Amino acid sequence: MTTAHIGLIGLGTMGASLALNIAEKGFDIAVWNRTTSVTQGFKAQAGDLFPRIVATETLADLVAAIEKPRAIILMVPAGPAVDQQIEALRPLLDPDDLIIDAGNANFHDTNRRAEEAKVKGPRFLGMGVSGGEEGARHGPSIMGGGEKADWDRVAPVLEAISAKYQGIPCATWMGQGGAGHFVKAVHNGIEYADMQMIAEIYGVMRDGMAMKAAEIGAVFDQWNAGPLQSYLIEISAAVSKATDGARPMLDVILDKAGQKGTGRWTVIEAQNLAAPIPVIEAAVMARNVSARLDERREGEAMFGAAPQPLAKDALSIAALEQAMIAGKILCYAQGFALIVAASHEFGWDLPLPAIARVWREGCIIRSTMLNDMATALEQHPERGLMLAPFFADHLRAAVPGLRATVATGVANGLALPALSAGLAWFDMMRTGRSTANMIQAQRDFFGAHGFERLDLPGTGLHGPWGGHM
Repeated sequence: MTTAHIGLIGLGTMGASLALNIAEKGFDIAVWNRTTSVTQGFKAQAGDLFPRIVATETLADLVAAIEKPRAIILMVPAGPAVDQQIEALRPLLDPDDLIIDAGNANFHDTNRRAEEAKVKGPRFLGMGVSGGEEGARHGPSIMGGGEKADWDRVAPVLEAISAKYQGIPCATWMGQGGAGHFVKAVHNGIEYADMQMIAEIYGVMRDGMAMKAAEIGAVFDQWNAGPLQSYLIEISAAVSKATDGARPMLDVILDKAGQKGTGRWTVIEAQNLAAPIPVIEAAVMARNVSARLDERREGEAMFGAAPQPLAKDALSIAALEQAMIAGKILCYAQGFALIVAASHEFGWDLPLPAIARVWREGCIIRSTMLNDMATALEQHPERGLMLAPFFADHLRAAVPGLRATVATGVANGLALPALSAGLAWFDMMRTGRSTANMIQAQRDFFGAHGFERLDLPGTGLHGPWGGHM
């Protein structure tokens, strides 16, 4: 049997694409799927890559086909399936062999598996992979987590198969344990928010400005040639212009968005870390609301349709573009602030500029703006993106368009939850004297929780309400 350089388990859409990518980059790969016919069919359809693929029928065959020390990538559904696969492999592997979980794992599970691996063996890496089927096949963004020595061992393969930005691999080690999967979760949260903000701007053009889908597509095309250049704007233009016969494709798609739960993980973890990410939270909420189709239709029948046409010249396309620019900067600022909070909490020392660079190609949120974000995070590591001079200048120019868009939307029943959340967060973050003093007074009144004063030192001070508590 041919000795393969690396192994892979799970030949679903992502696994099959990743395996072909590895083979195409010159590495022999042994593959196994629990359904043997799938494994055989995969090899049979591999075309010119057929000689580099070793199709195996049992896990023992897979292990025997890989050169030592072995490395095996798991591309199986997140959750119990990963644990079951590790348990099945463990008795067949040597202590120095390496299992790499490349699925959409919850980083807490990855932390646990990494700790178990230290006791039970073999070695373990958690690896976030972004880019969908196309990225897996031709170059994904890869975020590794685990022991640095284990990453270095497989880095030649992972860097070879990753996307490239001006020749630089979009594959980086992020830190210990679940660091890679955490960074991937934040990526997915930002992805939710980016998509939602685009959908909100689409709604303003469709429902408020009575623009046809093809006209909207032309606007997205125009934006994709400027500061908003990104994969998601590019595909938004494409889907807006697509047709189903004589009808726009968008007009026949049910307005009920699916999700796999990774956005929810990001929001839950942000709450645990007390790291505000309101744009991402709003995007997850919006997907949940979209699923309540019957209730929404009942609400429209009872109260009338919320969206109302805008008055002529109420909003310009330029204002909408500025709203998207501001919203995007604020969303990413929140995402990176969450990464900083997790880095402190888990002792990861996550490399912010490197994360921005890994996301420049291959992943779903890839955009021109990420290159500037990497530079800003390198030049001003102690400041959030909102306060970095380069992006502060962009926000000064773009926030008026965001404010006009949100205000007009509110006045005309156009729901803009993510854009509104971004604007509210921006306004809170530039308010030196907030209204939290009222909250502290309330807490002290009903629970004697105490507060600090502006004019006296000390904590745990109380108000004059005494027995009224």
